[in-house]
Amino acid sequence: MAASPLNLKTPCHARSISLPSAPHPLIPEFNAHLRRLGASEPASSSISHKLNGLKDLHDCVDNLLLLPLTQKTLAQHYDEKWVDELLDGSLRLLDVCGTAKDALLQTKEHAHELQSSMRRRRGGESGISSEVVGYLTSRKKVKKAIHKALKDLKGMEKKCSFSPLNKDPETISMVSMLRGVETVTLKVLESLLSSIAGETAQSNPSGWSLVSNLMRHKHIACEEATTIDLGEFEKVDSALFTLTVHKTKSNPMHIDIVQTELGKLEISIQDLEEGLEFLYRRSIKTRVSFLNILSQ
Repeated sequence: MAASPLNLKTPCHARSISLPSAPHPLIPEFNAHLRRLGASEPASSSISHKLNGLKDLHDCVDNLLLLPLTQKTLAQHYDEKWVDELLDGSLRLLDVCGTAKDALLQTKEHAHELQSSMRRRRGGESGISSEVVGYLTSRKKVKKAIHKALKDLKGMEKKCSFSPLNKDPETISMVSMLRGVETVTLKVLESLLSSIAGETAQSNPSGWSLVSNLMRHKHIACEEATTIDLGEFEKVDSALFTLTVHKTKSNPMHIDIVQTELGKLEISIQDLEEGLEFLYRRSIKTRVSFLNILSQ
């Protein structure tokens, strides 16, 4: 069944698609997912929730690439620049996903190691100082890699203006849809990387005031296990930095707070890893579909 003509004015932004009177059923579904992801802000929608939203959007991409019109359009223009740009975009998604996966894995491993050490050596900061320093050192390496990736992403955004000039409306609309998926996916990944680096839109309190605040609300706060706190990476970094600054024996409650935050962080990382792994595998599938279509 051939897809009806589409019209998407700006390929670089997640905007609604202006639909004809009788669109292909896939189009309004795609449009709804893209609009929701493009409209939601990090402050009101967790990264985990957005990763789940990307699942639905990339399911639509799979279905879009199965349409005869899509396959015919890509195959006919395989040697044109805009097709190469789509392929490059699929590779960019894989690269950024890989950076995020590595950052989560390294942080998780060092967090688990530190938490185990803290359980074994209760009684003060002096017994775990080397492990704390080791964790913070690993975080510096992770942040360095993330900052490089974010810088590269900014450079990619400047190349987001291509379009198949002098082509039929169906071709332009199809490219706009695929480009819109790449753009909104990169935005979510950019938010994820910033979160892992501990760089949130909220104010960054000092480590000591943060630990004090956590202690004050320890018996009040009640958080569901599935809730992802976007500041969890930053909370742990700040609390551990405090332990390295105060050379005297730490209050056992401070150690308890750090252990609690490390536990939350591990749960958060596990949830994010699941969503990211799905996106990574789906991005591989999409790239393979592109290549298969172009090789026909």
